[in-house]
Amino acid sequence: MTTPLPRPGTTRTAAEFVARLRGVKAWSRLSYRALERRARKVGDQLPASTVATSLNRVSLPSEEVVAALVRACGGDPAAVREWVEARRALALPDHFVSAVDTPGHASDPSAEPEPAPPAAAPPVAPGPGRHGGLRPDGPAARQVAPCLLPPDLPLFVGRDGELSETRRLLDLAASGPVTMLVSGPAGVGKTAFAVRLGHLLAARFPDGQLYVDLGGFGDEPLEPITVLGAFLRALGVRGGTVPPDLMSRIHLYRTLLAQRQMLIILDNAANTRQVTDLLPNGGRCAAIVTSRTTLADLGSRRLPLGTLDQDAGLALLSEMLGRERAAAEPDAARFIVQTCGGLPLAVWVAGARLAARPHWPLAKVAQALADEQRRLDELAVGDVAVRASLELTYRGMTPTAQQALLMLSLSPGPDFAAWTLAALLDTTLSDAEAILDDLVEVHLVEIGAVGASGFRYRLHDLVRLLGRELLEREVPQRSRTEALTRLLGASLHLTDLTADALGADFQGGPQAQPVSWRLPATETDQFVADPVAWFDDERRFLTALVDQTLHDAETGPAVGLAAGLAAALTTFFQVRSHFDEWERLQSQALKAALHAADQRSAAKLHRCLGELTTILDRYPEALEHFEQALLLAHGQDAAFQASATAGLAYVHRLLGRYDSAVRHFEEAVELARAAGNVNCLVYATNGIGVIDLEQGRVDAARQRFEECLGVSRAAGYRPGEAQALRCLGQSHRAQGAYPVAADCFRRAASISEDLGDRLTATHATCWLGDVLVRQGEHGEGRRLLARSLWTYREFGNLWGEAAASYALAEAQLAAGRPVQARRRAEAAVDLWRRVGSRSWLAIGLDTLAEAHRLAGDPVASSLSRDEAAAVRAVSQV
Repeated sequence: MTTPLPRPGTTRTAAEFVARLRGVKAWSRLSYRALERRARKVGDQLPASTVATSLNRVSLPSEEVVAALVRACGGDPAAVREWVEARRALALPDHFVSAVDTPGHASDPSAEPEPAPPAAAPPVAPGPGRHGGLRPDGPAARQVAPCLLPPDLPLFVGRDGELSETRRLLDLAASGPVTMLVSGPAGVGKTAFAVRLGHLLAARFPDGQLYVDLGGFGDEPLEPITVLGAFLRALGVRGGTVPPDLMSRIHLYRTLLAQRQMLIILDNAANTRQVTDLLPNGGRCAAIVTSRTTLADLGSRRLPLGTLDQDAGLALLSEMLGRERAAAEPDAARFIVQTCGGLPLAVWVAGARLAARPHWPLAKVAQALADEQRRLDELAVGDVAVRASLELTYRGMTPTAQQALLMLSLSPGPDFAAWTLAALLDTTLSDAEAILDDLVEVHLVEIGAVGASGFRYRLHDLVRLLGRELLEREVPQRSRTEALTRLLGASLHLTDLTADALGADFQGGPQAQPVSWRLPATETDQFVADPVAWFDDERRFLTALVDQTLHDAETGPAVGLAAGLAAALTTFFQVRSHFDEWERLQSQALKAALHAADQRSAAKLHRCLGELTTILDRYPEALEHFEQALLLAHGQDAAFQASATAGLAYVHRLLGRYDSAVRHFEEAVELARAAGNVNCLVYATNGIGVIDLEQGRVDAARQRFEECLGVSRAAGYRPGEAQALRCLGQSHRAQGAYPVAADCFRRAASISEDLGDRLTATHATCWLGDVLVRQGEHGEGRRLLARSLWTYREFGNLWGEAAASYALAEAQLAAGRPVQARRRAEAAVDLWRRVGSRSWLAIGLDTLAEAHRLAGDPVASSLSRDEAAAVRAVSQV
């Protein structure tokens, strides 16, 4: 650098000091993240979020932040001392520092945020019974009150009268639930008001507070069935047992709320239909609905939220700029508030521009707003006024920042990582981070949480809408299509890369659409290091990107890329048990692929949905999906044909069709060996071993499992290693070698837990509990079995629930409790009948017969044994 590092000089105010400190950051040409990394190398703690906050407020940062920032920007020890001394000279004496400015308080912009409390354990509740109600015989569960409210906003001015009036109208002493509609124009602050009100009222609703942004005026408004699914999970209903249809979800939701005292906030509703099914029925509940419309047909108490009066608008502007600066130009400040129509978001945008440019007089922005006065005066609602204010900010940015904002409007919500902008602009990750820093400084982009991909960024809905309007006018369609294709390609590449790093897949697949853009390997290491954490950060973005693309495009490369992305997410959906989202997204993608005559994508999606429906015990559907996958991929990629054939074989085994299962497994082995698909080779070989085991050929089965274990370890295929260990445990269990079996199950569970796969880990834990009981460790064994049973119910896995019930029946028999054993055995038999697993049905009937005999019911015992013999006879035929 040719110019020296800027000096603090003789600054007189905190705002001037911060402005000059921003100059140091600009001089360094480093992004917030780069500064954080530099500081860490010399032992300083300089979180990027702290720097971003400190440089965009007018109060003094702490000395530690100033020193660390100057040092990270390249300042020598003398420069650091000079800046720290300048900061001290501006600081007030200690006895003038009020409580609200003490370090660590929310108003201190340089204070580190308080660490978030550890996440509460997910609420535990009995799973739904056959008719959708709660199981009356389930064990008592500890229910954690859900609190889904977003954080309260520290910058909240005015509205005291409205808050008092709303609290009065929400009179909980009235009979029946209370509903309050808060209506007003876009940008008037309805969400902030509702969230503030929710926090003020939280103590009055001890059973919890639910919140959802319905997205009523966005491109993809939420449907009641989707919101009900999320609410039911928050209320403790296990993910796999949420009813599939709307009416059942409504009934269960109302049943759960009937005896509770809860607050429900339904934000950003477009119409009454969006909220009717979500309103509580409990007499001690209340609902707050916000909407840009009056929802005339909604029966509720009403609070129209108007714009801020002049004093409140000035207070908001002063909070952003500092009282001294606003007071220095009172006429211009009042004119800004007036021309913004008192709309909080418009005042906020104008204030953000001025805060980012402390050398600008307020009159400059006032004059700019005056040019749009005719349009603002003519508006009946406030959203166009917000658009005009945002466009003024947009026109004041550099061409690069303008292009970035327009391209970001192509990406779906709710948040995104820096690699998204890199793909959209066809630039490097570091350049994208620097551009995002510029957008953050003018408050058009907000910094959210820090995830595996780095910072998560957010665009306000109205900013996104403005960007899309400008995009339509200023960017040719071809350029928009190319940008979206790059984004889809980058998303597919990163998803495939992280899924491969996880090593939990054996599918293979027909060659997907070629990927036209990808990050260099040097910039993807951070994602691959923790694939599951990356997926957790990106899941909502990636699924929204697929949804948006399939909604906007009917044919062309974009559909193929979106379908490929939907299929690529399978590994993560399975490991993280996102079964509802898995089915919804891939069913939609399959429909689009078939409409576009994209057989390659359709084949892979059929294969993935076959895996899902197998997990969900919907075997006829699974057979149809696997058969369609093979039909569409006939004569194509051998690795994919191997995986689909192995999946088909697995379903045949579950249905007790052993001859056809062995035939398909053997075919899959040959295909996998020819294609070099080691993962599928292990899976298919293991499947043949399971059939050997279930038919009593224990030595042959163990030999296959040991072969699978060796191949999996050599290939680094950890899911295959866990599966082989689990099956070896079953072999040793069948031969009475319980200590060896227990060791195999423990190692299998440990591997699955490391992979983040709770369901597979539960399979091993369940059988570990079984062998512990057989070893005489009844207490620990029954504890593990009970825990496994509830996990299976959480995921809605009927086969696993049957296995756990069967093992618990065996445990009760071992403890000399035939009546309790009979109840568990009856549950297992009923479940195996429902899923159609004949071999295990026969085993369960044997246990039930023994329980009947020991309970003194020889007739029932004889009937169960006869049925078991009949089932085995049918299976052999």
